[in-house]
Amino acid sequence: MEDASPAKWHLAHTSWFFETFLLRDHLADYALYDAQYPFLFNSYYEAEGARHSRARRGMITRPTLDDILAYRAYVDTAMQQLLESQDDAVLDLIALGIHHEQQHQELLLTDIKHLFAQNPLYPAVYASKPQMAADKSNRPPLHWIEGANGIVEIGYDGDGFSFDCEGPRHQTILTPHALANRPVSNGEYCEFIADGGYQNPQYWLSDGWAWVQSEKITAPLYWECDEQGAHKAFRLDGLHPLDSTAPVTHISLYEADAFASWASKKWVGARLPTEAEWESAAQNLTNQHGNFLDAAKPVHPASASAANGGTEFRQMFGDVWEWTGSAFRPYPGFRASDGAVGEYNGKFMSGQFVLKGGSCATPEGHIRASYRNFFYPHQRWQFTGVRLARDL
Repeated sequence: MEDASPAKWHLAHTSWFFETFLLRDHLADYALYDAQYPFLFNSYYEAEGARHSRARRGMITRPTLDDILAYRAYVDTAMQQLLESQDDAVLDLIALGIHHEQQHQELLLTDIKHLFAQNPLYPAVYASKPQMAADKSNRPPLHWIEGANGIVEIGYDGDGFSFDCEGPRHQTILTPHALANRPVSNGEYCEFIADGGYQNPQYWLSDGWAWVQSEKITAPLYWECDEQGAHKAFRLDGLHPLDSTAPVTHISLYEADAFASWASKKWVGARLPTEAEWESAAQNLTNQHGNFLDAAKPVHPASASAANGGTEFRQMFGDVWEWTGSAFRPYPGFRASDGAVGEYNGKFMSGQFVLKGGSCATPEGHIRASYRNFFYPHQRWQFTGVRLARDL
């Protein structure tokens, strides 16, 4: 699958990042581990020259895994010297490299999941835990929480690390609206399917309807339907009956938007939240209430707790990345960094949409309210879900 990369490539690319942007340029007398590796393991940095095609990364049988692990050890040893640096520019690049590797921790899992899902035997990455029947009483009812109205500020404003696209912090205007207290569940999404959601063009954006028709989409990615019509879902611990109380995941922006359009029959004005609405609600939360990569395995979205009667935000962070209806475009005053690292985010600000909050495959310390993930509207191999908003 062209969006995914082999595990071996992720291991090599993250070491290439440290070697290229730190060791090569900032450690005296550093020698490249292998002069051919920059061609193989550069991802998309035009300033770093020619590179192997992304779509053909899976065809690379050499170097071997042992070679890649030796490469990582070589880079790590050299990085130990550089970690003693007191140069602010070097320290900033080291922080960027660490957060970049955290992103690939998540990609590593989602890419493996997609690969294993192509196998009709549905092999498991993690051993399964005993499956309990879904307790619908444990799912808090969908409740609407009124958001801020008028001028608000969004964007990163702190002393810690952030990606360049998260700033500058700036003012924006919100109109009266409310956000759902939790993400949409599998059970609710099944109602959309049962009501002919994938067969009714009135719910779909034009591009989304064309995608549904051309790709013959009938359900979220990794869902299967048995002979009795019951849904199952492939997870990192194998194929299991669908948990109706857990957040729906592996849906595209098109599916999220179509669900919101369908849901407006029940909740007038239901739609996708804007990035500013989501961030405004999330930036003052003191409890993340989410399931992250750091939690016990297997990695999978968990059901929201019914605590507090559903009157507080649940799972704003972790479990599933939440689609917004906002395009991934620069904030007012944004300037890309100088040099090759300036290609990290800025050049992708075209045709993609923002997702917020992180997922069950995201390291907990990696996420914050201002974090801006972004994907094309048809992509769904990440743990992507949806939280509804509505106009008031």
